[in-house]
Amino acid sequence: MSRGGEMVYIPDDSDFSSFRDQCESLEGWHCRYNKAGVTVWSQGQEESCTVQKIKTRISCKDVPAETLYDVLHDTSYRKKWDSNMIETYDIGRLTVNADVGYYSWKCPSPLKNRDFVTLRSWLPLGNDYMIINYSVKHPKYPPRKDFVRAVSLQTGYLIKANGDRACILYYLTQVDPRGSLPKWVVNRVSQFVAPKAMKKIYKAGLKYPEWKRRHDPEYKPWVYPEQNTLPSVSLAELSVQHADSLENIDETGLSEDHLSASDHEA
Repeated sequence: MSRGGEMVYIPDDSDFSSFRDQCESLEGWHCRYNKAGVTVWSQGQEESCTVQKIKTRISCKDVPAETLYDVLHDTSYRKKWDSNMIETYDIGRLTVNADVGYYSWKCPSPLKNRDFVTLRSWLPLGNDYMIINYSVKHPKYPPRKDFVRAVSLQTGYLIKANGDRACILYYLTQVDPRGSLPKWVVNRVSQFVAPKAMKKIYKAGLKYPEWKRRHDPEYKPWVYPEQNTLPSVSLAELSVQHADSLENIDETGLSEDHLSASDHEA
């Protein structure tokens, strides 16, 4: 997503508009899964699966768009519903609608666990909302020996209001997970993991209002920037995280039979 591939920048209206178009367009997308209100598409060549785009959509009844927007921002609540997450935290803020954060997640055994450092930006548009990110390097958060540092080329959510009490959620991701992952891993992501993850977000949206009433209900720094106490980060401190600068972990030899019973869920 970074312009020219070198300079770190904060996404502007044209970037959000482009992201929205990708979410809503069907041209060039191949449907991989369509069942029980969840659809998954992929885009790109199968043989270059490490940079394949995957897009999912789910219809969320009884969850307003603004509620799902809160769910996706609220790191405290994420610990309740994202069982796949190892750790997440905000590193610092860039502007009122952009920050830098860290996220690590469990991969199915015997794959190695992954982590990201990303620049995230968000934009409310009336009753619709967008959150997008891409990977950056921060000098204080280099790759760790116990994780494979993955690279988000572009990842984000589009939440579209569908009446007062419902919404449609799109999730689009283009990630280089590092390591030459076998095709069965990529297939599993599109056929099994992505639908399961979307359903978890939907269920989290149903439960969030009650949880938030009991946990600092007025605290929403993503809505009220004056509540944000994160240290400021300068763009000059950051650089674009290029996949080719990271160690490549060869996982092509792993077989599907070696997977543990638990599946990666998000």
